[in-house]
Amino acid sequence: MSVLDFEPVNQQSTAEMIADRLREAIMRGSLEPGTQLGEADLAAQFAVSRGPVREAMQRLVSEGLLHSIRNRGIFVIDLTVDDVVDIYRARTAIESGALALILDGRRDIAYAALEPSVADMCAQAEGGDAVGVSDADQAFHEALVEAAASPRLVRAARTLLIETRMCLGALQTTYPDLCEQADEHVRLREAIGSGPVRHARALLVEHMDDAVHRLCGQHSPG
Repeated sequence: MSVLDFEPVNQQSTAEMIADRLREAIMRGSLEPGTQLGEADLAAQFAVSRGPVREAMQRLVSEGLLHSIRNRGIFVIDLTVDDVVDIYRARTAIESGALALILDGRRDIAYAALEPSVADMCAQAEGGDAVGVSDADQAFHEALVEAAASPRLVRAARTLLIETRMCLGALQTTYPDLCEQADEHVRLREAIGSGPVRHARALLVEHMDDAVHRLCGQHSPG
């Protein structure tokens, strides 16, 4: 049975390309939490042998986006409220580390790097596009970590950002007013660019803590 209507991929870097497409499908919710993935089905959809599919799936298992159950198969992870809290704790540690590097001589670089995502977020918010705002939100935090010029922080942040989108699921955003979400990132960018160091650090932590409260509230029973 077909999981998704994937197009065939180029044979060059096949496993990496398949892994990228699976990550995207997981992040977007096209592959829902708990979905079982089959090598044969995916190989047929991508028009490749089972080897690259197996390699791609193992990459995502090692990243924590898929998990293997003995004698049953490989499944998309299903996140709990405890997972949400843990994801944001980890993100706070990573992004605070990135911010510390930025505040030590890379503020202008970060300020410029964050401009496209902030502008996009504001435009999407004005248009009422929740998915577009969430995409820009993710781009903002990717740019923040990348501005620190630490490849290891970038690698660590990637999976956590995908898991964040999985937390949101069909909700896409926890903000009732999209402009509030955009404004929050405008203020964070300004603080990173030229605000007092203590203020920039506090805003980032506050931003993460607020996200946990919003997400946990959305996922609470009733």
